[in-house]
Amino acid sequence: MADPSPAPTAMDELLQLRRSIDNIDAAMIHMLAERFRCTKAVGALKARHDLPPADPAREEQQIARLRSLAHEADLDPDFAEKFLAFVIREVIRHHEAARQG
Repeated sequence: MADPSPAPTAMDELLQLRRSIDNIDAAMIHMLAERFRCTKAVGALKARHDLPPADPAREEQQIARLRSLAHEADLDPDFAEKFLAFVIREVIRHHEAARQG
């Protein structure tokens, strides 16, 4: 017996994929917001204890870790590194601002 439900059209499939993308984008924004809440607390702690806003050794560890995670997830590690570098620059900017009060 044939399935009576109609086959999804290309447009139905496209809309479903776009809904998934929209949900992923929303989750990413919320995760970035949470990450920046944490790094803001790190910046405040560094400012209180007169620690430098940047930590090159930590950044290197994070880059290596992220590249490995990207590789495991079948994501271009170069892209992942560029993304992390952008985030780190923004975090350092926030840390420098926290030092200035």
